[in-house]
Amino acid sequence: MTDSSRGQPFLTAEWCDLVMLNYPIERELLEPLAPAGTMVDTYRGVAYVSLVGFLFQRTKVLGIPVLFHQSFEEVNLRFYVRRFAGDEWRRGVVFIKEIVPAFLVSNTARFFYNENYITCAMRHRTENQGETRMLEYTWEYGGEWHRMSAQAATPAKPALAGSLEEFISDHQWGYTRQRDGSTLEYEVVHPKWDVVQAQSPQLKCDIVGLYGSRFSPALLGQPSSAFVIPGSAVSVYRGNVVAPAG
Repeated sequence: MTDSSRGQPFLTAEWCDLVMLNYPIERELLEPLAPAGTMVDTYRGVAYVSLVGFLFQRTKVLGIPVLFHQSFEEVNLRFYVRRFAGDEWRRGVVFIKEIVPAFLVSNTARFFYNENYITCAMRHRTENQGETRMLEYTWEYGGEWHRMSAQAATPAKPALAGSLEEFISDHQWGYTRQRDGSTLEYEVVHPKWDVVQAQSPQLKCDIVGLYGSRFSPALLGQPSSAFVIPGSAVSVYRGNVVAPAG
């Protein structure tokens, strides 16, 4: 699909310093959350949820800089789906919950995409320790501060075709269940990201309070993998309804 056929992006930004903590989870726990017309995607038969922290920079909506909100953090919990469209499978992401520090961002995403955003005070920290770089994202929820972090010690490299790194990091579509039960599909365009295996991943948060008890067994353990991604410019396009209400 060419840029001219997509039209103008709804949102453009740079997504930087991504931390991805990846957890195997029972596929059956995700199936009720998959929007109509999609199915839970797996890697070698295993379903995953990923907790992702990153930094928005140079954020614009319809080409206009977002006043006071051009740079901010986001932490989201997501899983992976696919949808058959015409003659191709489209690999996509479903967001379970997204945390940002700005009401304007939360309200815009809920209005246009029906994404499950909440607004919390947030901070991020990066620290170079010799050849290792530490990345940390923190947010305030329920009167307490929660955190995710990881360290990267080697330069990022292109994800190998067919690898778990590619499966987790390379998705061109987002899917959301709308208020009437239909499914909105929207395109997210960025170059294939370079990825580095992360060390010392940590997550300290109220899992049940934030995400519900179904995710406790997966998120209470150590992630099976963790990645750090430098990031890139990203364009997010307006969506189209691709599956009617059930």
